[in-house]
Amino acid sequence: MQRILRLRFPALLVAALLFVPLPAHAASKEMIELQTQVQQLLDMVQRLQSTVDSRFGLVQHLVEQSTDSVNQMNATISAMQLKMNAQSEASGGKLDAVSGQVQSLNDSIDEMKTRIAKLDKQLQDIQSQLQNIQSQPAAGAMPQQPQVGQPLGGQPMPDNSGASQAPAYSSPAPAGAGQQAPPLQDTYQSGLRDYNAAKYDLASSEFGDVLQYYPQDDLAGDAQFYLGEIAYKQGKYKDAVKSYNAVLESFPGNRRAPTAQLRKGLALIQLNQRDAGVHELRSLIQRHPQTPEALQARSKLNALGVRIVPVTR
Repeated sequence: MQRILRLRFPALLVAALLFVPLPAHAASKEMIELQTQVQQLLDMVQRLQSTVDSRFGLVQHLVEQSTDSVNQMNATISAMQLKMNAQSEASGGKLDAVSGQVQSLNDSIDEMKTRIAKLDKQLQDIQSQLQNIQSQPAAGAMPQQPQVGQPLGGQPMPDNSGASQAPAYSSPAPAGAGQQAPPLQDTYQSGLRDYNAAKYDLASSEFGDVLQYYPQDDLAGDAQFYLGEIAYKQGKYKDAVKSYNAVLESFPGNRRAPTAQLRKGLALIQLNQRDAGVHELRSLIQRHPQTPEALQARSKLNALGVRIVPVTR
C-alpha cells in the first residue's frame, strides 16, 4: 500500500500544479519554466524512490544474511555440544577400561606371586623328602655292619630296618592335620579364575571360604572386595555397598580400598542416593587425589554437574 502511494504521489502533484489557476496575463515562458521545474521535481522524486527501494532491498538482504549466520551458528554450537558430550562419554569409557586393565594386571601379578610361592613350597617339600630318603639307608645300615661279608640281598631285612623307615612315611601326618581348612592361595586363586570366567556363584563360595577360614589375612580384604564386585555386576547394589563398606572398615590399608570407595559411590548413585554417592566420590578425591580412581570420580562428578571441592591439605 505504501509503495502504491509513493507511485501516485508525483502524478497527483503534477495534476495539482497543472490545474492551479494562472492569471490570464501569464506568459508562455513562465508556463514553460513551471513545467520544467515540475519535471525536475518528478525526476528527483523518482530518483529518491529508486534510492529508497535499493536501500530497502539491501537492508532486507543484510537481514537475511544475518538470519542465516545466526542459524549456522546455532547449528555449529549444537554440533559442538554433541561432540563434547560424546568425548566426555568416551573419556569415561576409556578410564573404566584402563582401570579394568590395571586391575587385571594386578590380579595377574598376584597369581604369579602365588604360583612362585607354591613352587617354592614344592621345592622345600622335595628337599625335605630327599633328606628323609638320604637319612633312611644310613639308619638301616647300622645294624648290618657286623655282617660285612654277607651279600645285601642274601637275607631278609631285619625288623629294625622297618622301624627306621617309619618316620619317612609318617612325615605327611602334620599336613593332614591342617586339611580342615582349604589352602588359602589355592582357594583365592580359584575364586579369582572363576570371577574372571563370570562364574559368580562359584567364585562367591570360594571367596567366602577365604573370609571364613583366613579372616585376618591380607587376601581376605581382596576376597571381600571381589564379593562386592560380583554383587555390583549382578545389579545387587545394596549387597555391593555392604561388601565395599566391609573393605573400607575392616581392611582400610588394603590396596583395593580406593577402588572399593569408588564403586561404593557409584552403587549409591545407582540406588538413587545421589547425595551419599557424591559424598563418597568427593571423599575419595580428597583421600587419594593422585589415583586413577580419583580421576574417574572427577569425571563422574563432572558428568553429574557437581562442583568438585578443592583438596584441603
